[in-house]
Amino acid sequence: MLSVFKDRAMRVWRIAMREVRTFEHRPLLIFCMLIAPIFCVFFFTDMMSEGLPAKLPAGLVDEDDTQTTRQIVRILGSMRTTDLSKRYATFSDAHAAMLRGEIYAFMYIPAGTTQEAIASRQPKISFYTSDVFFLPASLLMKDLRTISEMTGMAITRATLQAKGLNNGQIMGVLRPIVVEAHPLTNSYLNYSILLTNGIVPGIIIILILLTTAYAIGMEWKRGTQKSVFRHLADNSVPIFLTGKLLPQTILYTLQFWAMYVYLYVILDFPCLSGMIPMMLIAFITVLAAQAFSVVVFGIFAGQMRLSMSACALFGVLSISLAGFSYPTTAMYPVLQWVASLLPLRNYFLLYANQALNGYPIVYAWQPLLMMFVTMALPLLFLRRYRTALTQIDYKP
Repeated sequence: MLSVFKDRAMRVWRIAMREVRTFEHRPLLIFCMLIAPIFCVFFFTDMMSEGLPAKLPAGLVDEDDTQTTRQIVRILGSMRTTDLSKRYATFSDAHAAMLRGEIYAFMYIPAGTTQEAIASRQPKISFYTSDVFFLPASLLMKDLRTISEMTGMAITRATLQAKGLNNGQIMGVLRPIVVEAHPLTNSYLNYSILLTNGIVPGIIIILILLTTAYAIGMEWKRGTQKSVFRHLADNSVPIFLTGKLLPQTILYTLQFWAMYVYLYVILDFPCLSGMIPMMLIAFITVLAAQAFSVVVFGIFAGQMRLSMSACALFGVLSISLAGFSYPTTAMYPVLQWVASLLPLRNYFLLYANQALNGYPIVYAWQPLLMMFVTMALPLLFLRRYRTALTQIDYKP
């Protein structure tokens, strides 16, 4: 029994070493497996190093030009997200500037706003955003909505002061209930914490899908699949696939671990579960992504281009279905079912459970189970792989 195990281990090792030697002649493969993931980690963390986009250009049309409106403008200009450096004389000028892309939003204060407010005539203050650029428009809308509410409070405060009320009485009218916000797990509302931990693993998973299909398909393209399967793998599909994918498994797992050290130790991103659970999740994610690609290649056995195209399609879709930009629970049921099969979706749920919330892993048993189910799916395609390795030739 021990000798059989040693023989199989040596066969896996020979195929793995053969795969490593092929890396020397495939610089594009080295780029996808090593350089691209490292570049993505540093690129996204540097691009979102401020946490949120700051000082987004916005415009102002203040036709009232009173002390109250000028104070409101000063408050709006002091906000971190808004750069209220553009002033326009008319509504048409501000609208034209937004159409040209010079500003993402502008606020319009019509003439007589202060007088109508003091007279309780309910004047209207308008703000306009360009949703062509969804993220900056959403952030500016939040600031503009806040300052619009503050405008009404400021005018009401001035009216109550004129009636002789003191500050305590005025605040009781303006804010009868004080609301406190306490964001959990990401108290700084740092977009980088959420997006970097979703987008970068998503890109790595796409690369895993592509390079896995490429590494397997190259045997068909070079016409060596039969000899490798018979002489090196001893007609064993598990030995063949394990040896082919072992170097990539080790490399991608080490990259995940290095990324965690950079994010959670150097950049001090929240990781309430500790490093060990996240490292295990990374290893499971790499295996699940490779298994998913093995299944796709098994469906299109011998057709490397179709397999890589399908892997790229599922990889790109997984970023949309993962749930870190749009909630999966709000999607159609069929899309929710597809999302539950994708490694990135399950990885994101495990990351949120462990790193962000620090809950026991038992509360994330469903995505963990789906990871293991994905890892077991290639067992259903062993017979198809045997047929492909012995009978099917490369189809360009």
